[in-house]
Amino acid sequence: MKLGEVERLRGELSEFVGDVFASLPRRDQRRWGGCYLRGLMLDGRRKSVQSMAERLPDGNMQALQQFVNQSPWDPLPVRRRIAERLSEAISPEVWVIDDVSFPKCGTASVGVARQYCGALGKRANCQVAVSVHAATDAASCPLDWQLYLPREWRDEPDRCHRAGVPDEAVAHREKWRLALGMLAGWELGAPVVVADAGYGVSTPFRTGLEERGLSYVLALTGEEVAHTEQAEPHRPAYGGLGPPTLPRYRTPPRAVMALAAEAGPEQFAEVTWRQGSKGPMTSRFTVLMVRPTGKQSLAVAQTAGGGRNRWDGVLPARTLLVEWPEGQDAPTGYWISNLPATTPVADLVRWAKMRWRIEHDYRELKHGLGLDHFEGRTWRGWHHHVTLVTAAQAFLTLRRLDPKAHTPA
Repeated sequence: MKLGEVERLRGELSEFVGDVFASLPRRDQRRWGGCYLRGLMLDGRRKSVQSMAERLPDGNMQALQQFVNQSPWDPLPVRRRIAERLSEAISPEVWVIDDVSFPKCGTASVGVARQYCGALGKRANCQVAVSVHAATDAASCPLDWQLYLPREWRDEPDRCHRAGVPDEAVAHREKWRLALGMLAGWELGAPVVVADAGYGVSTPFRTGLEERGLSYVLALTGEEVAHTEQAEPHRPAYGGLGPPTLPRYRTPPRAVMALAAEAGPEQFAEVTWRQGSKGPMTSRFTVLMVRPTGKQSLAVAQTAGGGRNRWDGVLPARTLLVEWPEGQDAPTGYWISNLPATTPVADLVRWAKMRWRIEHDYRELKHGLGLDHFEGRTWRGWHHHVTLVTAAQAFLTLRRLDPKAHTPA
């Protein structure tokens, strides 16, 4: 946005800042929060503190640096209020779990390590964050963020101390655990949770969602193994000596891609899930019921069944959504869900495909609002910056939905 456009929004932005930054105890913190948001929304190739301060008529580099890097304000209440405002405004159909990478040089920036970098499509020096987004086909906005700390950071407590990592965050936690922690932290009722195969293949992640009473539609690779719904375990007759033989399925499990292919293309029906820029988005889908297996699935089922020796051997059935586009020799997409098989296929498809919407988020967050332009190195500074970027996008999203939506009720 041009400087004149941003200046004309100062009144509206002040109301928004007064609402979502109400948890900040000092007036000057809220003032610099509004200033930072205006800097993020201004046109400019770089959204570093120095660059924004130079472009803003009231910019002060030292004050902005102190606000984002040293000021001890808590970003969580700010994100919580943003989540409340956006959830009310867009009535999200899904919450999308995803992770995003930030290429970085050097080794001092918090969380930086050589790992897979989605932004570059290869292993590289970068930071990785897990995010939760509220989404519909018409709008979306990130709700929460957690920076992922690779294992090497856990093994270097002095490095964590220099980057200001809180003691409770030093322990290495897998990305799926970070996602579950964020979902558990909101009082808002989550709709359907969707995520890519990086999360869908994790049995502990799926189990964690179910334990929290959350519905999900999660992508799979197709290589995961399962039994058909009709398969039944067999328990051999007890011979009277030693512990009884545990029940087991007579046939080995098979990859879900093989089970889907066996259904045959005639089982797939055409479904349209949204209107794209070039017309309706359409493909062919079917729903199967399968019993996922593997060591982790067996352990979860045994625990739920009262323990290894009391378990009846029946693995729980789950819904499998499969895509087989016209002209393809085999299915190309797989999603697992704990929703019942009676759920309309069109709904399952729409939710599964709604992950596309957060690409709009990342495009605006990175290219328009400088999400990956933060030059600080600390835990506090990084979380402050992503919170401020989220606030800027939330403000713009509310104005796009309704020019009057910025005014709190």
